[in-house]
Amino acid sequence: MSQSVARNLIHLVFSTKYRQPLITGDLNPELFAYLVGTANGIDCPAIIAGGVEDHVHILFALHKTVALCKAVEELKKESSKWAKEHGGPSHFYWQNGYGAFSVSPPHVPRVTAYIANQAQHQAALPYQDEFRGLLYRAGEECDKRTVWD
Repeated sequence: MSQSVARNLIHLVFSTKYRQPLITGDLNPELFAYLVGTANGIDCPAIIAGGVEDHVHILFALHKTVALCKAVEELKKESSKWAKEHGGPSHFYWQNGYGAFSVSPPHVPRVTAYIANQAQHQAALPYQDEFRGLLYRAGEECDKRTVWD
């Protein structure tokens, strides 16, 4: 094959440092739009970004030449800087870690709806329980000593 082909859909989740409720007011929809633009800017087309006051979800296609850790680093770095410059608190930071889960194409509509309806999900389920559920469905263990840093 003379061409390299890859289609890796990623559901990325990360929270604010110490899960502080920093994504509020006008910052909320603007930050999600900025994350979409940042992902698109690194050749990782975003399908949707959303979340609530203390965490975000982004569904995007990881470009074949971009390492996942570099995509996450760029998304966090640029959005943190942007938030501080556009009305967010000066102590706006993301937690060190993240969750990245592969999504098969038939599940994209379901994951998109899930991200779009984060406010409803969070009314019934705290972030830590939501993240544990994502880990469980992915077959991953939750290391309680480090997962909430």
